[in-house]
Amino acid sequence: MSSRRLLAFFSFVAAALAGCGTPSPTAPFRSTVPGQLSSAVPEQASGAVPRASNAGTPREYRQDAARHIYARNAQRIYAGKLPPLLYAIGTLQVNLDANGRVLSMHWMRAPQHAPEVIAEIERTVLSASPYPAASRIGKLTWTDTWLWDKGGHFQLDTLTEGQLSQLQDPR
Repeated sequence: MSSRRLLAFFSFVAAALAGCGTPSPTAPFRSTVPGQLSSAVPEQASGAVPRASNAGTPREYRQDAARHIYARNAQRIYAGKLPPLLYAIGTLQVNLDANGRVLSMHWMRAPQHAPEVIAEIERTVLSASPYPAASRIGKLTWTDTWLWDKGGHFQLDTLTEGQLSQLQDPR
């Protein structure tokens, strides 16, 4: 084998092996995950590692995950009681590893009439990774219902302020 061919071969092998590294614990696990209905990718990774969760059950963990989403999206949270007619409602299961990175998603109820909301929820979930590490639980599934208004603001059912029973008279 000529020295040029040998050099080309080793260069190829080196380039192939360069992509086999392990991601750092603070890096997002991947840009898209199994179970997504859209091709949404995170706008920017949060970078900061949140304080670990002390929750002992997935149900308790919901509070920590919801607060984490709210902290990362303060300007997008609907303040006060939601209007009686919402634009979209979706229930999403997010599978997290023990370090709070998103492994996969599963829509239990996707707002199929609003594909832009599906994409935005998935982007929001991915952008907030990593979530608080569930040190007492390990790998877990976080389930929450997303309540979405026409203006693009939302609340999570876990932290909702409720919903108005009828439209308010503007007079």
